[in-house]
Amino acid sequence: MTDLQRVAVIGGGVMGNGIAQLSAMKGHDVRLVDVSQERLDSALASIGTSLDRFVKSGKLDAGDRADVLDRLRTTTSVADAVSDVDLVVEAVLERLDVKQAVLAEVVAHAPVAAVLGTNTSQLSITAIASALGDEAHRVVGMHFFNPAVLMRLVELVVGLETSPETLARAEAYAASLGKETVVCRKDSPGFLTSRFSAILRMEALHMLEEGLATPEDIDKAVKLAFNHPMGPLELGDFNGLDTYLDALTGLHAAHGERFRPPVELKNMVAAGRLGRKSGRGFYDHSGS
Repeated sequence: MTDLQRVAVIGGGVMGNGIAQLSAMKGHDVRLVDVSQERLDSALASIGTSLDRFVKSGKLDAGDRADVLDRLRTTTSVADAVSDVDLVVEAVLERLDVKQAVLAEVVAHAPVAAVLGTNTSQLSITAIASALGDEAHRVVGMHFFNPAVLMRLVELVVGLETSPETLARAEAYAASLGKETVVCRKDSPGFLTSRFSAILRMEALHMLEEGLATPEDIDKAVKLAFNHPMGPLELGDFNGLDTYLDALTGLHAAHGERFRPPVELKNMVAAGRLGRKSGRGFYDHSGS
């Protein structure tokens, strides 16, 4: 265990509740924050279902399951959640203004030594931290992957003002979760992994538009040929096609034509075909 024993996770969505669950499973005292009790109840239900899978698979016993939940507290108050924590992981919407506002509220109430992690897949860490003035050195990108309880990597991203001490403590926290890390040392939109992923999914979309194969066969080819756990189209449905479109839009603005979002993807999002969360995307999820 590192010195970062008390952790606050801001945002109870898919990524936030996964990070909170994993942190509690690894012995951290965790405070999970969201804007309403309804959203927190939903996050706890998801965590409970995930823990049940660990118990069923024999990777966790019933007593440990109860201990994990005992280490996890929920609240709708950011001030209450961060008042005595060692590290904060912000996992809210991929919008610069929202992340800046959340971290500004965190800085107003958290201890001055607390590390401020932002879970983003492509927004500038420097831009996020710019709203914090002299506290910008405490901000580091902490890009977790979905599902956070299973994926082995955390991508750490250094902003222009991120201090070496902040990076080192973020690395220690990731290690305490059993994760491997890579460090993106230049704050460039998309960092390392999102640029890799975007190019693969872009090509899968082009193949689909050209009629080369079905979504099933495109995904099967990637999984079996390259040993990926999920195909690129399946992954898009899992994470949300609106989220993917937002990421591509940002990458296109930063890096040019190779990341221009395909028309078909824009049409699917406009039609509300967002993947699992809407019941339909590249696949039919209405029965899941």
